[in-house]
Amino acid sequence: MSTSKRSLSLEIEKKKTEAKLLLRRFSSSKGRTDQIQTQTSSPRITPSDPSPRGNKRAFLCAVTYKKQKYELKGTAQDVKNIQDLLLTNLGFPPESILVLAEDDFNLPPTKANIEEGFRWLMKGVQPKDLLVFYFSGHGLRQRDFVRDEVDGFDETICPLDFQTNGNIVDNYINKVLVRPLIKDVKLHAIIDCCHSGTVLDLPLVYNMVKEKWEDNRPPSGDYKGTAGGTAICISACEDYQLAADTTAFSVEKEMNGAMTCAFIKAIKEAANKQEGITYHGILHSMHDTLEQAHESGCFIPGIRRIFHRRILQDPLLSSSEKFDIAATKFEL
Repeated sequence: MSTSKRSLSLEIEKKKTEAKLLLRRFSSSKGRTDQIQTQTSSPRITPSDPSPRGNKRAFLCAVTYKKQKYELKGTAQDVKNIQDLLLTNLGFPPESILVLAEDDFNLPPTKANIEEGFRWLMKGVQPKDLLVFYFSGHGLRQRDFVRDEVDGFDETICPLDFQTNGNIVDNYINKVLVRPLIKDVKLHAIIDCCHSGTVLDLPLVYNMVKEKWEDNRPPSGDYKGTAGGTAICISACEDYQLAADTTAFSVEKEMNGAMTCAFIKAIKEAANKQEGITYHGILHSMHDTLEQAHESGCFIPGIRRIFHRRILQDPLLSSSEKFDIAATKFEL
């Protein structure tokens, strides 16, 4: 083996070891030393408080669906770009970020692991905590039979094993991520998948055309708000729309989620100018970026679709409470 190949091999083994140690630290709890449970299907995580404890915590999930009919090309790069944004621009410590992805360094984004990741994100939240949930992958809709959706459909995210173990439905996401949020805790969800508009089931959505908040509370009367905290979601598209991948933002023509790239571009451009950016500014910047990418012809038609052909994409903002999006700065 040449020196360069040997060095590369050692570096890969070093990173694998670091990843395993990090996950063990995430998964440690009283009286237990081996919390990474290896099963015949896939490894699973057990949630616990991040260490050391800070007021920032992020759970990032990218699903590629390798060797499946619906394989995606852009999600692996998406999660790396979001992680870099959190570390470099938004001040998140490395130990405060949990990643699920289909690579050699992280546990796989199975349904069980994503649900455990939700519990890890929410465990022991305290006032002033800033939480982030990011998902890049497929999203689907299914008929709502309990009258808790204005449009009659539940939105879902598709884990790696969705064809055997099912999707994760918006009702569940709301229950575990939104309703437990106590006063002075803020959650931001950034969701890059089809039909992602109200995937957190938040009671308010912002209409950019009319420039006002609109009621998204369920007809059934079920409560979808928080326990005093704030939940804000920036989605790739509206519930009835599809999301796309693109090569428009990469010099090397790498595939990326269009929404993820547009979101990162908005944040980084504001940071480079040493300016803050409002939620209104983020939405307008993302819309303009997506329009330019579409006009450049670099969108990959249908790359994130499973059963449809139409490509439409308007980023959507939803929230647990009203606020002035033109005056409120985006802060993490």
